[in-house]
Amino acid sequence: MAEEQTESYLYKLEAELEEGRLLTVIVLAKSDERAFSAAENNILRHTVAPPRIKQLSLVEKKPVGRQGVGYVIETSRFD
Repeated sequence: MAEEQTESYLYKLEAELEEGRLLTVIVLAKSDERAFSAAENNILRHTVAPPRIKQLSLVEKKPVGRQGVGYVIETSRFD
């Protein structure tokens, strides 16, 4: 019996760390639960010492079925 294929989504999540840093994480997943798990795993791989995540929030979720899907992430200001 073939497994039902579900659509994948591009997730934009923000992780607020206890030290005050804010990380933006983009992951591809088939469910919200998998997106949060993948985001946590990516944060652990990105940092040298495991950070204390104060809050992990889902900011945007977009279906991947069309070309050009993406995000613009503002990272700094130039005055």
